[in-house]
Parts: sequence; structure tokens; C-alpha cells
Amino acid sequence: MRVLVVSAPGVGHVFPIVPLTWALRAAGHDVLVATASAGLVVADAGLPVVDVLPGYDMRQQFEQIRGQHPHFAEMGARRVRDLKEVGEFLPFLTRPLVPGVLAAAERFRPDVIVEGSMSGAGLIAAARLGVPRIGHGFGFVRPAGMTEMFREHMAAEFEQHGVGLPERLAHVDIAPPSMIAGEPEGWSMRYVPYNGGGVEPDWLGEVPDRPRVAVTLGTVAPTMNGLGPVERIIAAAPDVDAEFVLALGEKVDLDSLGPLPSNVRAAGWIPLNSLLASSSLLIHHGGAGTAMTPLTMGVPQLVAPSGADRYINADAVQDRGIGLQVEESELDARVINQLLDEDKFRTTAAEVAAEVAAMPSPAEVAARVIDFVRG
Repeated sequence: MRVLVVSAPGVGHVFPIVPLTWALRAAGHDVLVATASAGLVVADAGLPVVDVLPGYDMRQQFEQIRGQHPHFAEMGARRVRDLKEVGEFLPFLTRPLVPGVLAAAERFRPDVIVEGSMSGAGLIAAARLGVPRIGHGFGFVRPAGMTEMFREHMAAEFEQHGVGLPERLAHVDIAPPSMIAGEPEGWSMRYVPYNGGGVEPDWLGEVPDRPRVAVTLGTVAPTMNGLGPVERIIAAAPDVDAEFVLALGEKVDLDSLGPLPSNVRAAGWIPLNSLLASSSLLIHHGGAGTAMTPLTMGVPQLVAPSGADRYINADAVQDRGIGLQVEESELDARVINQLLDEDKFRTTAAEVAAEVAAMPSPAEVAARVIDFVRG
């Protein structure tokens, strides 16, 4: 069977789909990932990838959108609790991919399209080819109404290609059931972190003599929103008896932060799951993959969300009791010490980790995908 995997052009969008794609390939099926820009890094996962929009830069696209549509500029700071509140914005990210995704689908002739739920180009391709489309969950965003939203706000593209929504639709839900309102939507699947590969530094394997606090802002937030949260964490670090590890990637210029306190280490790029194996707390921006990874490892979270879907993920973390949600201005020693000192966060995080471990594996869901396609 041939499976086309479609993703929005971002690291945080394509990484969560890797485990299911691996499972499908390991089961003997042909897979091809269709994405662009930063999403092409998924090739490092050993997967065949096609660049459906060469030269595309998502950051430039955001700036262009903000210039042409000023009312979208508020999204960066808006406290969005349901992405349908900003539904008209999302097609701007996926619309440029439509021609390339259609071309890739025509060449590859897939039997099914698996697509991240934040992208809609695969909906048009699946309808055009008459094959099923399976949405893949993205953090705690609920999929109900998402396909209809793309159909509404990309009406011109659907009409241009003479299609409606695909006749056969399904969805993979990676959110732990105890962290959502109501029942899972579609097929529940265990979240298996894929955070890229890398050679672990020697110090990472050493048992720290005090709690280790991991800090990350993902791949988009630092360039779009700056390093304000990190500056506040650095200022708080001397008043916290812990080692702080700044895992901000190789493209972030840390020189502007000045000299770091003795208990703060700048680590560049480290796969998040590797870092969390020896961490007692993760401080982050609320990105979907960033919020999901510590769930599998029983690590509490401190979330300072900064727009997009991040308030949705931060709400889920706080409501379940595995961490706290704060404004950037509230990132201080008091709240960090609270999360390190109070056992209730660790206890609840461990409960959720056990829940995640009991969910169906990507291999089990891959088999379900194939059964669904075969009818």
C-alpha cells in the first residue's frame, strides 16, 4: 500500500507524524512525506520526502500575511482556546502547498493520505484522487469541524479542482483521554516523541546533584516572539537551587543574554526526550510537540504560552494538574520553586505517563489505517 503523508511546513508540525509514518513503513508499506521549508528536516528521520514548495520560507509568509491582513497580526498574542476562532487564518499557511501536494499525489498515486490536522492541502488531493484522508492529531487541538473549516475558507481551491471533502475521513487522536473534555475523536494513539536525532553530550548522561530544569521555546517562538521568557528565567535562576539547561537550538543568538549565572547551561540543540530523561521540570512556550513529550516521561511543566494553539495546550497541562500556566511576566523564582517543591505535580505527571503508555501504539494504529483503507 502507498501512503502519502502531508504536513504543514514546520518542524513542530511534521515531527509528531513521524512515529506513525515509521510504523507504516516498518509494516512494509511505501511512504512519502510531502512538506516544505523547515518541515524538510524530517528527511533526517530516514523518510523519503518531497519538497512541494521549493524556496518557501514560513516566517516570510507570516510577515506577508500580517502586512496584507493586519487583523491577523493579533493572533501572535491572542488567547485562542479554539482554533476555529481563527479558522480563516490557517488556510494561508496551507494554501501555497496545494499545487505541489497535488502534483506529488498525482505522481505517487497513494492509496491513502495521512495529514497533520493543521493542514488542508491533503483534503483536496484525497478528494481529487478518490482516496481516504486520515487526519493526525496536533497536541490538544480538537479536530471536530476542522475539515469543514478548511472547506469553507479554501472554497476557491476546492472549486478550482472540482472537488468537495473526501468521502472517507478518519482521525488519529494523540491526546491522553484524561486531558480532554469528552471522548477521544477518532482512533487514540500513544504519543511517541520524535525530537530529531543527535549525539548526546557527556554531561547529559551524568546524574545531576540537584534538580535539572529544561528550558525550550521550540523552533518558531524565538524568532517570532523573541527571548523575553528566557531572560526572565535567567534572572530567576540564582534564586533556585537547580541546574537550568537552555535547549534553544543552534540558530538562536544567546550573546544578547549576556553572561549566564553559574547554574545555567546553554546547550544548543538536544533532542527534547533525551534532555527530559534527567530533568525534573520543563519550562516552555506551549507548542504541541513540546507539551506532549514530557507527558510520556512524567515530567511536570511550566508553560508561558505565546499565541497560536499554545494556550490550548497550556490549559490542558494546568487543568490536569501536571503543571502551571503563567504569563511571561510571572516567570520567576517563586513559581519555579513551587513546581520543584510540590509533589502533587510529579505524582499527577506520573499518572498521565502511565496512561499514555497504555494507549494503542503507532504499530497498532498503522494496522488500523490499513484495515480502514481496505474497507
